[in-house]
Amino acid sequence: MTDITLKNFETDLIQESMRQPVLLDLWAPWCAPCRTLGPILEKVERDYGGRFKLAKLNSDDQPDIAGQLSQAFGVRSIPFCVLFHQGQPVDGFVGALPEAQVRQFLDKHVPSEQELEAEEQIEEAGALAAGGDPDAALARLTQALATDPDNDTARGEMVTLLLQQGQTADARAAFQPMAARAIVNPRIAALGHWLSAAEAAPKARSASELGAAIAQNKRDFDARFALAQLHFAAGRFTEAMDELLEIVMRDKAWSDELARKTYVAILELMTKPAPKPAAPAAAKGALEVTGLAAAVESDPIVDGYRRKLSMALF
Repeated sequence: MTDITLKNFETDLIQESMRQPVLLDLWAPWCAPCRTLGPILEKVERDYGGRFKLAKLNSDDQPDIAGQLSQAFGVRSIPFCVLFHQGQPVDGFVGALPEAQVRQFLDKHVPSEQELEAEEQIEEAGALAAGGDPDAALARLTQALATDPDNDTARGEMVTLLLQQGQTADARAAFQPMAARAIVNPRIAALGHWLSAAEAAPKARSASELGAAIAQNKRDFDARFALAQLHFAAGRFTEAMDELLEIVMRDKAWSDELARKTYVAILELMTKPAPKPAAPAAAKGALEVTGLAAAVESDPIVDGYRRKLSMALF
């Protein structure tokens, strides 16, 4: 538990919430409901074992901060609690809720023990892969999925690593449990495009044969797309997009916009994933709070290829 002041508001609340969810409790010593809620929050923080951090702000000692928060959220009574994640307020509640309702509120936003363990294993897998040990990375991702079977991040990283290692059949098997979610998840859909390219590559003509066909007829879109797929399968993303862009510039609607869709899929794979969105607030007594999503770090290569596609389309 941390007491928030003007001096540590940025570091211990905003910056800390980039690392883990932080629940801010606005209270005052004279407030009877605050004295009821306070011990409940402290107990729950202990029980959750580091899955979130509790921060407290004494509205009498810190009237400037308390006043600004009250005005921002349209709340004039205490206690009121606001959950911060990724530097932004994502949900909150007013009043001394019983412990069961506090836990219900937190469980909408705070990762489970299994999710936290899986996230650690995913990070370890990334470090192992970056260090040149893909087999150990795959073993760690297997552990992550055993810990949290519904973790699409772990499954997506496994598919990616298997494709990079040329293990296409294993990649297909790893992909299947999340294939249905491709309709609503662009990253899963993008992995599906990559997997299809990898499966098509062994049956395709050679790059030199495809290049010769394109040289004879620049509108041989079947050959150009096949060449793009070869590049895509091998992880040569920019080379693949160069070929796909040639198709889009000449015929945007070719093959039900397949070239454009594949190009967009590659951009998705090259883009750093955004932080997970917080669950929507819906409970009675919840604060209606909004905040900007955490910014995704810009990549000049990705930005450049996005501009190229925009120019080709418009």
